[in-house]
Amino acid sequence: MRMELHILGTSSARPTGKRQVSGSLIQCEDGIAVIDAGEGFQTRYSEQRKRLKTHDKGSTLRASRIHAVCLTHGHLDHTWGLLPWMHTMALDKRETPLLVLGPTSPDVFDALLKGEAIPESAPSAELARQIRGWQELGATPESLGYSVRWVLGDLAADRWLEMASDGTASTLDAMPQPEGWKKNRMLPLVTQHTVPSCAWMLESKGGTGKFNRLKAAELRLSDEQKAQLSLGKDLTMEDGTSLKATDFRGEIRPTTRMVVSGDTSEMAEGLTRLSGIDVLVHESTFLAEAQQWADEFLHTTSVGAARTALACNARHLVLTHFSARLKDASIPLAEAKNILESSEVTVSGAKDSDRIKISESGSISHLVWTDDGWSS
Repeated sequence: MRMELHILGTSSARPTGKRQVSGSLIQCEDGIAVIDAGEGFQTRYSEQRKRLKTHDKGSTLRASRIHAVCLTHGHLDHTWGLLPWMHTMALDKRETPLLVLGPTSPDVFDALLKGEAIPESAPSAELARQIRGWQELGATPESLGYSVRWVLGDLAADRWLEMASDGTASTLDAMPQPEGWKKNRMLPLVTQHTVPSCAWMLESKGGTGKFNRLKAAELRLSDEQKAQLSLGKDLTMEDGTSLKATDFRGEIRPTTRMVVSGDTSEMAEGLTRLSGIDVLVHESTFLAEAQQWADEFLHTTSVGAARTALACNARHLVLTHFSARLKDASIPLAEAKNILESSEVTVSGAKDSDRIKISESGSISHLVWTDDGWSS
């Protein structure tokens, strides 16, 4: 498994009988990042862990492996479950540092750095307001018992700051990455909504394949000879035999990209500027017939999500964030398929607890949750 997304909520604005609000976990070799944490997130996270233990033994979502929370914007159906979950991890004696990232506006950014009050013109859902409130309610390293960094970005200008628990803010040279991550990175992509918003991309670095140590051992190569081959240098043996370095490497690993949007209008600049991604998980709040509502509230229709997938050259599109008026994903899925039928882009509709996997070979699978496990 190169990377895997666990989708724990597919409803927009409010939960329904079958769907909860936004919240996902994206897993890679380096660790796990949470993308949004709407109300009830800790319960949904706990239930997903139990499902894995029962139906897919060996797969885990340990809290100690969660290194970052990436918020797409400040609306409560995407953030309101974060604080209770953080307190629960404190009760569980968490020690792993946690990095919390999100977008803000230029005006709020400047005010925070100057030590001024958050401008009254800033929306009530401004993330900086929530972070200050959470800190007052104990979301500090001193109260929780583990390190927490609160980082906000003015994404258009690529400016970043860290909000300390004493009310001050300091600039950062760049957006920090989750602690200890070396092979993967999280990247924000500017989107368009009624408040500062972004999508989040997990990018796994490409590179040479693994060195075949077994083959080297069978040939009884010395450590120096192994080192030469590992560095890509061909080797000539004493008997004149030539060993090619490429014969000791597995297949080249391409760069892998998975993008999860928050609330946004279609064709957001941060997404359409991409030259290619493997999986795009995109909001699909409205059906095509409700385009006027999508335009007014800066959301996306199913056909708009499909158009965005085409624009960023995605291999696979996953529709999510459905209006409570929709009973299931069948209609938006059919609308998106109609747009994509002449392209190579495949599409699927998400349900709560589904998993999206990208394997080491690059193959993509959508595992659908049923009452007795997952099926592809």
